[in-house]
Amino acid sequence: MTDEYFYGITLTTEKDTHTWDPYANIDDGDAVVPNKLLIKQVLLDVTAKEGEYHVIEVTAPTCMDEVTVPLAVLKVGENRSVSMELDFPDAPVTFKLVKGSSPVHILGHHLIGEAGGSGDEMWGGDFSSGEEEEAEDEDEAARRKKKVANSLKPAVGGGGGGKMAPPPKPKKK
Repeated sequence: MTDEYFYGITLTTEKDTHTWDPYANIDDGDAVVPNKLLIKQVLLDVTAKEGEYHVIEVTAPTCMDEVTVPLAVLKVGENRSVSMELDFPDAPVTFKLVKGSSPVHILGHHLIGEAGGSGDEMWGGDFSSGEEEEAEDEDEAARRKKKVANSLKPAVGGGGGGKMAPPPKPKKK
């Protein structure tokens, strides 16, 4: 089972950086519970100035190193918000307002999984052996075969006894 909490931060010129790191205060001996950050929306504050660009950058770990890329570029009159479905399964994740003077809000969900679980429930993965799907496929194939066989039988009283008549012979010229 996963617990889901609202996540929201505001970046300003005074506090232009925020780091999400749920593991920052955990000792090595503590049990680590899987955490995931899901960003849903980045939007400008109502006080944003006309014509000013606001660039939000994110730094996040990858399988090899870490990457820093723009998350959103916002401008009053063009786009005041961006909706997305962006997952960050690893921490730390750092958001930075690299351009713009108005506050920018970042909204999403912080997902916390169960300690000691396999993580299947948290990430919604389907790690079945495939045997169930294979049995369902075989059942479906048998139903289709039976349906086709039934459609080939002549109508009741057709005198064929369930056998099909041979196809007509071609006419000679």
